[in-house]
Amino acid sequence: MSVEPMIQELIDKFNTKVDSDEKLRDELKGLSKTAFIDLGDEKYNFTLKDEHIQNFSAGEIENPDVTITSDPETFMGVMEGKIKPMKAFALRKVKIKGDISDIMSLRKLF
Repeated sequence: MSVEPMIQELIDKFNTKVDSDEKLRDELKGLSKTAFIDLGDEKYNFTLKDEHIQNFSAGEIENPDVTITSDPETFMGVMEGKIKPMKAFALRKVKIKGDISDIMSLRKLF
């Protein structure tokens, strides 16, 4: 089962929340970041720009600001709330590479 629909749903929820949350919009103002999600056989990327996540697509990108590496089962478990993100990170089931401020900006997606 592909995690693509789940990621798209998270992005849609995030963008809807941004539209109704002025404080969140202010926090994101001026940010332009790229993210790469590497799940082994599945690879996705997107851009955070103009306070919204845009250009979600399958595939790799060069020099992303944030890279999330995991496996599809763990990633879905975190998204569904079955696995706590910090536990997955501590167990090295999820690895995140990037500047800490970029990671903190994108954490609102999850």
